[in-house]
Amino acid sequence: MDYIKGRGAQHNTHNKFLQHQREVLDDFLNYCDAENESADNNKTSYLEIYPKTILNKVTSPDIGFSYSMNPYQGCEHGCIYCYARNTHEYWGYSVGLDFERKILYKANAPELLEKKLRSKGWKPQDIMFSGNTDCYQPIEKKLEITRKMLQILLKLKHPVSMITKNALILRDLDILKEMAALNLVRVSISITSLSEETRRLVEPRTASIKKRLETVQILTEHNIPVNVMMAPIIPSINSHEILPLVKKVSELGAKSIGYTIVRLNGAIGEIFTNWLRKTYPDRAEKILHQIEDCHGGTLNDSRYGNRMRGEGKIAEQIKMQFKLAKNMYLKDQHLPPLDFSKFDKHQTNQTSLF
Repeated sequence: MDYIKGRGAQHNTHNKFLQHQREVLDDFLNYCDAENESADNNKTSYLEIYPKTILNKVTSPDIGFSYSMNPYQGCEHGCIYCYARNTHEYWGYSVGLDFERKILYKANAPELLEKKLRSKGWKPQDIMFSGNTDCYQPIEKKLEITRKMLQILLKLKHPVSMITKNALILRDLDILKEMAALNLVRVSISITSLSEETRRLVEPRTASIKKRLETVQILTEHNIPVNVMMAPIIPSINSHEILPLVKKVSELGAKSIGYTIVRLNGAIGEIFTNWLRKTYPDRAEKILHQIEDCHGGTLNDSRYGNRMRGEGKIAEQIKMQFKLAKNMYLKDQHLPPLDFSKFDKHQTNQTSLF
């Protein structure tokens, strides 16, 4: 099958929860070619789902927040390395093309959020928006689920952290400015490279690097604290960009920077390897071996404490580069703490009688 432009994954892997497997055979592809028909229309579809809860308790000891909330499952951005791909299997889909082309959305997420925050036993805690798939992926421009959830957080003065690759976050600048003035929000912008060519191949439907850098600058100009996540570092693809990237975002006002090393759990290893051999055929094996070197000789690493930072010589070199970059460009810089004291679950538009 030809390279599918505008997508990260180049095929669908088998869903480990399903008994049957669907394969596209050469006979079918030859027939489509002879009939001048397309074997795959490569279109994105959207399906509404109806969850009963929106806040997910995070129990992983190496994750720095207590809850996550994700208005979307699946992500049209199509980042080839995305760890969230594996969660699509729980919905009966593949971690490959299905993850990018079958987007599930939760229109009732704002109501679920307000109900939870107003509940009797709720106390304000660290919430990450989003901890799985991007809350500002393209369909958000139409549905505005994320914006409605931010309005609720502002109304109840509940703090939140956000992470995104999309410049669409600037649409909600009005809300974010109000929240930042009360120390209720901090934003992480994911920037894995300064190269638009690398971005186009690794993260095909994300905002351009230029747009993401502009987003960092605009947010900081409006006193919204910004962290930049260089996640993930992929050896021999973007590992050489650490110092110039940290220098650039520091000049734009970012307060801090973080990173992770790529890990390819579950079926992600298969789609990443397939993509890598099509995209970087001359160095694919070298890159795979370097990733393995960071994770004890395997692409799949689920060990708490090691999975995010890796181990071995290459991982240590990356760690040292980040330490040097922070000392050079972000010394004594840090994100301000969120203020949990302002939360008021009983806030309404009516004056209390008591």
